[in-house]
Amino acid sequence: MPADQHPTAPVSPQDALARIPKAAIKRLSLYTRVLQNLEMNNVEKVSSHELAEHLGLNSAQVRKDLAYYGQFGVPGFGYYVADLRANLKRILGTDKEIRVALVGVGNLGSALMSYGGFLRQGFKIALAFDVDGRKVGAARGNVPIDHIDDLEKRIRAEGIEIAILSVPAEVAQSVVDRLVAAGVTGILNFVPLRLIAPEHVKVQYVDLAIEIESLSYYLR
Repeated sequence: MPADQHPTAPVSPQDALARIPKAAIKRLSLYTRVLQNLEMNNVEKVSSHELAEHLGLNSAQVRKDLAYYGQFGVPGFGYYVADLRANLKRILGTDKEIRVALVGVGNLGSALMSYGGFLRQGFKIALAFDVDGRKVGAARGNVPIDHIDDLEKRIRAEGIEIAILSVPAEVAQSVVDRLVAAGVTGILNFVPLRLIAPEHVKVQYVDLAIEIESLSYYLR
């Protein structure tokens, strides 16, 4: 081997997963939705071309996304719908019920608690917190609303790792700090504010105003 060349170090599974584009990870959820509908309609197999058509993609993109995680298809046949969906749910971690805490039971928080789509995809809002004494002690969809003073105790007791944040912007960072201290490692943030969190905590941002602005741009 020439002196200026060195053997390539092996890539660990963790490093390989870290290199997968975020867009590809998000598309896995879209694939599972399509596969769920196909399965409900008793469709047994599907090709990458058919999956792509459902989502406005191209078949090469579908094959590339799935190839990050292994070989799932049968050459010349396609994918078994039930098997592919089961594998993708396992990869996403939604092959088991994922219990979530909601902080902030205002208009948006109440709507999220009433949304049945979470449960269909394996997510259950198990805890809810607010500061409003008129809401604390009540329940929405069989989920009791606790006072935020009990946040750390209840989250630790229930082993919750994911939280949805829909609180006023001025208290968002302090709530994040408390969630992190309680052991939460994933936060879905509906507050229009960039939050500071440790590197091991994943924060996903959902800004509805930005999404509408983007849509408005395309309608000019």
